[in-house]
Parts: sequence; C-alpha cells; structure tokens
Amino acid sequence: MRTEEEMYRLILEKARADERIRAVYMNGSRTNPNVPKDIFQDYDVVYVVTDTKPYIEDKNWIDYFGERLFMQYPDEHPDFPGDKENFYGYLIQFADGNRIDLHVESITHAEENILQDKLCQVLLDKENMFSVPPATDEDYWVKKPAKEQFLCACNEFWWCLDNVAKGLWRQEMPYVQDMLSFCVRPQLQMVLSWKIGIETDFSVSVGKSGKYMYRYLPEAEWKTYLSTYCGAEVEECWNAVFRMCDLFERTAVFVGEKLGYGYNNLEGDNCRRFLQHVRELPGDAEEIY
Repeated sequence: MRTEEEMYRLILEKARADERIRAVYMNGSRTNPNVPKDIFQDYDVVYVVTDTKPYIEDKNWIDYFGERLFMQYPDEHPDFPGDKENFYGYLIQFADGNRIDLHVESITHAEENILQDKLCQVLLDKENMFSVPPATDEDYWVKKPAKEQFLCACNEFWWCLDNVAKGLWRQEMPYVQDMLSFCVRPQLQMVLSWKIGIETDFSVSVGKSGKYMYRYLPEAEWKTYLSTYCGAEVEECWNAVFRMCDLFERTAVFVGEKLGYGYNNLEGDNCRRFLQHVRELPGDAEEIY
C-alpha cells in the first residue's frame, strides 16, 4: 500500500505537470484534526482546472494514479445529473488499498464555493487565487436545538414506533428494520448528540451517523446504544425497541431539563403501553383492543 507521503507526491506531481490544473485542495477526514488516522481514510482531492470538459471526455488520464480495482462516476448517474461544466467526480478504489475521491472543478466554481467548506486545505495554488483559513470541523459541530425541534424529535420517535409495533406483529421484518433505521434511530441519535452538545458547550462533532459518540458518552451508555441494534428475529427486535425507549426517554428528559424545554411524559408513557399491548397481542387477533 502506497504511503501517505507517496500519495501526496503523486497528487501534486500530476498537478504541477499539467498546466490546465491551477490549484489543488483537499477536504474530508484527512484535513480534520479531530479524526483519527487509519488505513481506510480516503484522499478527497479537488483539482481546480481551466476547463473540466477534457477531463470528462478522455478519462484515461486517471490511469496515472495507479491500478484500479473498481470505481464510480457519480455524476453520470441518470437520476442525479451533476453540473459537469463546473464539478465532476471520479471515486477510485485502487488495487493497493488506497482510495481517492477525485474531482475536477472550474475556477469560477471554486472561487464561489471553496470557503463554504471549512475543512478545505489548499495543497497547491499556482496563482495564489485562494486564501483559506486553517481547516476546522466547526461546520459539523452539534447545534443547539430550538424548542420546536426538540419537541418534534420526541414526537417523531414515539409516533414512528407505532409503525414498528404493527410491523413486528405482522412479522414484516424488512419494514421493521427500515422504520427503525430511517425513522426511529435518527431521533435517538439526535437527542444523544444534543446531550453531548450540552456537556461540551456545543463544540464537538459526533461524526457521520454518530460514529464518534463513543468519545463523549459514558461507556455503559454507549454499550446500551449499541444494544439497540437488532437482527431479524421478532423477539430480539422487541427487546431492542424497549431498550431504545429507555435510552431515549432518559436522554430526552435530560436534554429537556437542561435546555428548559420540558418533556412530554404522557406521550412516551402512552406509546410504551401501546407497544407492550401489541407485543402481547395474539397473532390471530381480530381487534387491537
């Protein structure tokens, strides 16, 4: 596997040798000082070029970076057409284990947008076009919620468990898993992140999907959170659901009290009773109550 030093040299040598490339910058995990380094970190590289079209029409130029295992052209997806004239990407997994998420960007587009991502770090600027402050993950810090946002998250959590309950009674496990993953868990993750924000004065990021929450939660609480994930067995999911309820309620009460927003205990209590009732409902029941 090529080293970080070798990859940077490769990236910059290409830029220096190609007059059409006027600047190079990076963003993502490698420019974030709070992300631990590991072997799976991508190189998120942007070449600022005089014209994106030649790089799109003749894609053989990316052979320079090494042998590929597989790759993707995200801007060629028919359902998500990109602005190819200004920004075009190549997501490349190399045979040696390295990965580059490489983009070419027009000068005008870069000038208008480079400061919008505070994780940008300029590696090469042939004409001194860009003045970028030191990289920071400030844009990704947990944000203090408004009262309405907090109350809506609580309501969404309890309301969507209604769908989980009927899915478990019907033993429709794909539906259950989708409801838990895409509707219920995001609310649990959100209140946990708000708790972390409160305890850190809203000055940290918990990472994509909350993957860094373990840094800030007590070990027991983190393990409880992990135990809310479940497999495809009905009873296993029921147990995970009630662990989610316990963890959510404890956390939401804490957040509500600390922010002065309060918490609707009745909503959670009624939902819990409904969940328990459905869990005990016979599979051949003809009425819910």
